[in-house]
Amino acid sequence: MSRESKITETFVELADTFVADFDVIDFLQQLTVRCCDILDVTDVAVLLAYPGPQLYSPAPCDPGPSLSKVLDLALCEGPALDAYRTADIVAPGDLAHAPAAWRDFTTTARKAGYSYASAVPLRLREESIGSLLLLRTTDSALPTGDLMLAQAFADAATIGLLHARTLRDTETVNDQLHTALHSRIIIEQAKGFLAAQHNTSLDAAFHAMRSYARSERILLTSVAQHVIDTGSITAIDTGSLTESDTGSATGPPSRPRPPRRPAADAANE
Repeated sequence: MSRESKITETFVELADTFVADFDVIDFLQQLTVRCCDILDVTDVAVLLAYPGPQLYSPAPCDPGPSLSKVLDLALCEGPALDAYRTADIVAPGDLAHAPAAWRDFTTTARKAGYSYASAVPLRLREESIGSLLLLRTTDSALPTGDLMLAQAFADAATIGLLHARTLRDTETVNDQLHTALHSRIIIEQAKGFLAAQHNTSLDAAFHAMRSYARSERILLTSVAQHVIDTGSITAIDTGSLTESDTGSATGPPSRPRPPRRPAADAANE
């Protein structure tokens, strides 16, 4: 698929929040995946301050120990926090000449191998609900075109989130956002279990869970919790955990499936 086709597909995905079974975690995860695939970046993370004033990192991004430390500090200082507070792009983010206020973030990021750290706000007009942190390990800043595209993706994601909150039950979306950090932990645990059990990558394990959740109209967090509780899911056990095919598979059930949400229940969540 061409880069232009990927960009178009991304905007379509970010607009696809007008569904009864909208999954905030899946939506934010897909934003980071698309950015890593399309933009000239090494790592991407979503930081949210919605609902509530404090930033947190809700989307699973398979961080290693070094990146986890960077993200922990990014909640308190650095380009992501500045982009959220100012509702403006923070770039170029050369960590060799970073502001003194970023001292701890800069030290930790450079130890992790990052040379540039820029960020774009998740904003709609004057309202900022978080930011998108863009990390690079190269010797040059993120190209201007990529930075502008990242901002466009962030704007589309913000509109999608706010529209989902407006058009659906406000409490449901708020509840998903409030529990996003806990959900991320559950998803990471489930991915790790499946990757070890099937001797595959964390990405393959995640895509298998995500494909199953979408095909069965189940929240991604519910699928992950089922994996933790039962050790398996039918679609994953029947061969979807491969590097070349991370979609859902078919076959006879070997273990109980997580309960599928009826359409009426999904619409009322």
